[in-house]
This record gives sequence, C-alpha cells and structure tokens, in this order.
Amino acid sequence: MPEQTTAEKFLIVGPAWIGDMVMAQSLFKFLKQRDPDCIIDVLAPAWSEPLLSRMPEVRKAIAVPVTHGELGLMARYRIGRSLRTEEYDQAIVIPRSLKSALIPFFAAVKRRSGYRGEMRYGLLNDIRLLDKELLKLVVQRYIALGMDTDEAIPLTDVPYPSLSVDSEGGKKLMEYMGLHHDKPVVAFMPGAEYGPAKQWPAEHFAELARRLITDGYQVWQFGSEKDVAVAEEIDALADNNTTVLCGKTSLQDAIDLIAQVDVVVTNDSGLMHVAAALDKPMIAIYGSSTPGYTPPLSDRAKVLYLGLDCSPCFERVCKFGHTRCLVDIKVDHVIRMIMEYKCAK
Repeated sequence: MPEQTTAEKFLIVGPAWIGDMVMAQSLFKFLKQRDPDCIIDVLAPAWSEPLLSRMPEVRKAIAVPVTHGELGLMARYRIGRSLRTEEYDQAIVIPRSLKSALIPFFAAVKRRSGYRGEMRYGLLNDIRLLDKELLKLVVQRYIALGMDTDEAIPLTDVPYPSLSVDSEGGKKLMEYMGLHHDKPVVAFMPGAEYGPAKQWPAEHFAELARRLITDGYQVWQFGSEKDVAVAEEIDALADNNTTVLCGKTSLQDAIDLIAQVDVVVTNDSGLMHVAAALDKPMIAIYGSSTPGYTPPLSDRAKVLYLGLDCSPCFERVCKFGHTRCLVDIKVDHVIRMIMEYKCAK
C-alpha cells in the first residue's frame, strides 16, 4: 500500500558525478525549506547511495542498475512501473539526457520537470529553458528546477550542502587504519577524474607536503583507485612521508575521515565538494574549470584561480601543452593560505 500522506512527494533524478550529487543537496534543502514535511526520493547510480545516506533531506535512494551511457530501456521501464504506487507529485530531472527522463515517465509522475535537452518532449511535461547568463552557477540551475516558472530566480540565497558525519565511526576507523591526530592534518585531494587539466602538478603537491611535514603537519591523501598513481608519485617525491588513503576507503569512510582533518588542499573534484559540505577549511585549486561555475559551496573555502586568457577552457588536457593555469599557482600561495587559517583559529 502507498504511504498515506498529504505531504508533497518528489522524485529527483540525480546527476552521475560525486560533486554534482553533493551540489544537488542544495536543491533538496531548498525543497525542505519550502515544505519541511515534503518527501524526497532520489533516483541515482548505485555508487551514490552511501553519499545520499548522509543527506538528511533524502528519504531513500533508488538505485538505477544501468551503467553510465547505457540506455537500459527495459530496466528503466521496470523501475518506473514499480514506482507508480508512490504517486509522486513531481519529478525533477537534473540531467539533460533523454534516458534520464524515462523512469519518471514510466512511473506516471504527474508533473515532470527538467531543462530542454535531448528530444524529451512528451517524456517531460514541464520543460524549462536554461538561461545560462542568469543562472551562471550549476547549483542555481538545480534549485531553479524546484521553483515554479513564474517565480523570480534567486541568484545568491543558496542553501549550502551539509553532509552528516559519524564522528565515532571516524575515530574508530582512524584507530583501525593506524591514523593519529597528534599533529595537525592537511588533506590532499590530488585527483580529478575529468582529466589532467584540472590537476595541480604532482611536483607542487610534493613540495607542499615536504614543507608542511617539516613544519610539524601530517599529510593524508584522499581519492579513488584512479588516483593511486598520482598519490604514490607525490608520496615518493615527498620522501614517503605522506599517508596514501586513495583507493583504501569507501565513500562513507572518506567522509568520516575528511571530517577529522584540519585543512584541505584540493583540485576541483568531487571530493572538493564533499569537503566543502563538511565545512572544512579549504584551498581549492582551479585550472581548466572555473569557480564561477562550480565553486566549493562553503564560507570556509579559499580559491586559487589565475583566470588566464585561455581560461576556462573546460578541456580534459591542455590544448597548448603547458597547463600554465595550474603550473603557475605556486606552493607559496598555498602555504600562505594555510597559515591564514592557522592564524584565524
């Protein structure tokens, strides 16, 4: 039997990347601010379930068992049919692909909202035109989908993501992994799944690590298995004095461990948005992307971005071969910002 409630029920089709899913929490918060009793379920890739479990606004995550880029028509049809008894009032489809609109259609959701994208007429019955000049930030675009079309769009009043933390679990995990907090911890997030044009050079990270360790800090490196190679390169260049956690933690574990650190130094990546949602003091380094599009949503984040004539290019690999937008961000710049956090304590 469907749950008996008068609260508005939302089915959100979430994005496929960690950082985007974190930013989507701003939409969830916005909906809860308007109606604290509303129900929010999120359709998303299976990997995102642990992340969504740290968002109190979400009642449940519904895994979509298809790989990225796969149509999976029958699987989407079965999920949609199974959701009809939920009787959702509105579906908000964040991605702009055709396949992302299929499940809400098959679920017979009354109102199906999303931006105009790949020939989704009929699948969506509330199609919005995206004004990229008015909605410059990704997070603004997400929130606008939760508003009526005749409402004024807020440009500044954005609720920031805030992930819940298992503090005791984090301490037990530290003990299990042999980690200690006898010295202040600086977290490095040296990866960027998008490509090397978003990665501060390993040599710069290594120099920063050497200087921090000499000054009495310890360095923990976070990331996925894809980031192991760059983290191990940084560690080798730093005389094997950093702690490489890349590929050794689940996403939930990473959240609880990042919550334990003192400062974060990161590329523009999914984990950058996770750390921002944990309200950690942060230095976020931008290269081919721009903080004018996907900034860390935290008042405690400082951004290093040179804004060269060729930036932002949004390329995976620098087409000029020099990646000056990152190479020219010097270690001294980052050290100075870390010291500012220290002085502000």
